[in-house]
Amino acid sequence: MYLWFKFLHLFFIISWFAGLFYLPRIYVNLAQADVASAEYRRLLDMARRLLRFMTPLGAGALVFGLLVPFAAGWWGQGWVYAKLALGLFLAAYHVCCFFLLRAFTAQRNRRSHKWYRVFNEIPVLAMIAALYLVVFKPF
Repeated sequence: MYLWFKFLHLFFIISWFAGLFYLPRIYVNLAQADVASAEYRRLLDMARRLLRFMTPLGAGALVFGLLVPFAAGWWGQGWVYAKLALGLFLAAYHVCCFFLLRAFTAQRNRRSHKWYRVFNEIPVLAMIAALYLVVFKPF
């Protein structure tokens, strides 16, 4: 089962990360658009559809991310706990994206496009950390 769990985990991670990389980029554009414009409505619709699409992908990534260490016999190794913590952090990031979208929908965004550009880099840093943990298994 290990290889199937790993296969599914990788599929869900790759798909989820595509959304985690792109959704905040939409927020950058939303923060720059006039709230009364057609562009704002179009970007808002894109963000809603993307979040709705990527949410089950994130759930799949988390489920199979929990199953892989059990199937591989890795449970109890420190790097696994660190990677699981990164997964929970990314789930919290995903929830944060949901609340940011609610603010855009209600036209209550208080952050600049520059803030969203920095916010957009968080999943990249988390991915680098997770890859380091999985490849090098440092502890």
